[in-house]
Amino acid sequence: MSFLSASLRTIGFVWRYVRVPFWLCFGFAIGFLPLYVQNLDAQLRSRFDDFSWDVPSRVYARPLELRAGTPMSAEALLLELDAARYESDAAAKGPNAFAEAAKAPGTYARNGSKFIIARRAFVDAQGAQKQRRVALALSANAVASVSDADTGAALDYARLDPARIATLYGAEQEERRVVKLEQLPPLLVAGLQAVEDREFKHHHGINIFAILRAMLANLFAGHTVQGGSTLTQQLVKNLFLDSGRRFTRKFNEAIIALLIEARYDKHPILETYCNEVFLGQQGGQAVHGFAAAAEFYFGRDAKDLKPAEIALLVGMVQGPSVYDPRRSPARALARRNVVLNSFYETGLIDADTLKSARAAPLGVPETPGLPRNRYPAFLDLVRAQLQRDYPDAQLQRAGLVVYTTLAPSTQALAEQALTKTLDGLGKRQSGTQGAMVVTGARDGEVQALVGARDPADPGFNRALDARRPIGSLVKPFVNLVALAQPDKYSLATLLDDSPVDMAMPNGSRWTPQNDDHESHGQVPLIDALAHSYNLATVHLGLALGLAKIRGLLDSFGLDAEVNPNPSLLLGAVDLSPFQVAQLYQYFAADGHALPLRALRGVVDAQGRPLARYGVKPGAGNYIQPARLVTFAMQDVAEYGTAHAISDQGLGALRAAGKTGTSDSQRDSWFAGFTGSQLAVAWIGRDDNQVTGLWGATGGLAAWIALFKRLPSAPLAVPLDGIEMVTVNPQSGERTDAQCAGARQLPFMAGFAPSATDHCVMQEIKSIFSGNP
Repeated sequence: MSFLSASLRTIGFVWRYVRVPFWLCFGFAIGFLPLYVQNLDAQLRSRFDDFSWDVPSRVYARPLELRAGTPMSAEALLLELDAARYESDAAAKGPNAFAEAAKAPGTYARNGSKFIIARRAFVDAQGAQKQRRVALALSANAVASVSDADTGAALDYARLDPARIATLYGAEQEERRVVKLEQLPPLLVAGLQAVEDREFKHHHGINIFAILRAMLANLFAGHTVQGGSTLTQQLVKNLFLDSGRRFTRKFNEAIIALLIEARYDKHPILETYCNEVFLGQQGGQAVHGFAAAAEFYFGRDAKDLKPAEIALLVGMVQGPSVYDPRRSPARALARRNVVLNSFYETGLIDADTLKSARAAPLGVPETPGLPRNRYPAFLDLVRAQLQRDYPDAQLQRAGLVVYTTLAPSTQALAEQALTKTLDGLGKRQSGTQGAMVVTGARDGEVQALVGARDPADPGFNRALDARRPIGSLVKPFVNLVALAQPDKYSLATLLDDSPVDMAMPNGSRWTPQNDDHESHGQVPLIDALAHSYNLATVHLGLALGLAKIRGLLDSFGLDAEVNPNPSLLLGAVDLSPFQVAQLYQYFAADGHALPLRALRGVVDAQGRPLARYGVKPGAGNYIQPARLVTFAMQDVAEYGTAHAISDQGLGALRAAGKTGTSDSQRDSWFAGFTGSQLAVAWIGRDDNQVTGLWGATGGLAAWIALFKRLPSAPLAVPLDGIEMVTVNPQSGERTDAQCAGARQLPFMAGFAPSATDHCVMQEIKSIFSGNP
């Protein structure tokens, strides 16, 4: 009794001193706490009721379409698969190992010239494509057959999911793919709760028992080994609070967690968490959410993840930097196996799955899957064409998906070809730069664009912005103006290649020369183009009229200043490689002036198509004259200034093209096309100094280096509206095929020469002329 009395007296004594602070604090709590909670609740509702993230726009290459006859080599196909982050699968064993390989989406198997590719599901501007295993056979640098690897049924074609080539981030620099909870693997959703918050379905935002358990575990360990925060508390910390350890922050965390649980169902809370959780970093880009992490670490959709991969991602929630599989693989592997054990203990996986998953490697490629700007020169073009339809703010926050025309294998081979050519020029040419543009011959799609000697250089884009004199690249267009008048000109028309001496308005004399400093008398138009004779071109252009030449060039809408001076006939007009490609696309597309485009389509965050950028060619202009010029440019590649194409084993392509060299050999050009690709190469210096290179020793060398490795279709010039006639090139008249020097040339139908110069008459003329 005395003890009780003493205790009461002690309490009474203490109460006299603490009762005032107690009642003040109690009154403050009664008066302030409801208002404080009400304020937190208002902030919560304003943020959570209409919650949305800034989702960056993702940019993709074109899907690879494979059908029998498509030009394709094993090297090019492997480049495509690597760009799209496909992994080689060599796990299958036994006599049917190849047929059973590549089961997981995003993998492939190879057996010589045969491939099995497990295509991922994807959505592009043409719609949704399901997962599929595709069997492919290659032969003679082309696709021989395409079939379904599971059923063996032949397929007309197969399309592979495109490589991701860039990301257009906003101010937050956050990589995220917002998904519904149902789009994530059930094992991931259940496993996350099993590892991070087993009472998630039952608590109301905070778990007192988990907090006490964690406190005891940490106390006995002497350091932090366990956390007591629920998933809801973790979400609150990520969305609303900083990561500090102050009492006020923890107090706010608990209050907001209780409010969230009171106002919202478990489903949206868990879905928001799965899209928000931080799971890694690449440079300045933070990876948030399991969907983005699946692509970042494994290169595929979350729904395609294996149990071991799911366990790794769930395990990384505890510390993405600590368990980074690229920087700390041993630590990440140990953590993954701990999570797998938790999956097994909670009945989420069976013993066999546990055993196989623990035995599996991490399977994380060394290269992260967040390409921000893999091809800076090409991305400059993409941005320029996108900005016509979409403001920057929408591109950076609306989660758009942009499908481009880039062909990763063509881009890689173009980069290597240009770099190899420039490096091969020697140390004295170390300051020499280059650029290359490759397009689809018939559709104007830009397949590759290289803007510098170093393709990864995001600086000056020479492919788009370096405007330099094009030299003899203008000559096919001078010839086009002539051949569009079939009653006056044909490929057999004899041109005057005599010296030119013209008085200029400023009193000077203009005396152009051929490259060999000789004149060649009367030469057929086709040979004047093949050998790039300047004097013959000047005489022809002056006879046609400079205004017509200028009018033709202006009709392409190049935004370039074309001065109607005589020097225009020899290429005194400054164009970029991209603009030159626009010009030559007319010939490559068989007389159709197609705009060059880098975009195929744009899809919104929900997969709905917003825009498609296909081009429907019209009827064409001057198609037959364009075919005649193309025929002549094939001779350029056979025996003319670009004969190195044939000399180096590419004659079977029957390529057409033209070399170009600017004044004093400052710029070296080549523009040429096959049946499937057009490529323009430029080599020069940024300071406009002399390189000492001709078109045939600079730009052409880069073009040849590309097409030696790039699968391409031979060029076959259509003969509709064309008549092939054997002529005597010395007179331009018809002759017999057996006559000496006879050549078969194309003429526009109805305009072939009618007079016939037989072999006997040729011999008589040679006797009287004194020529043997």
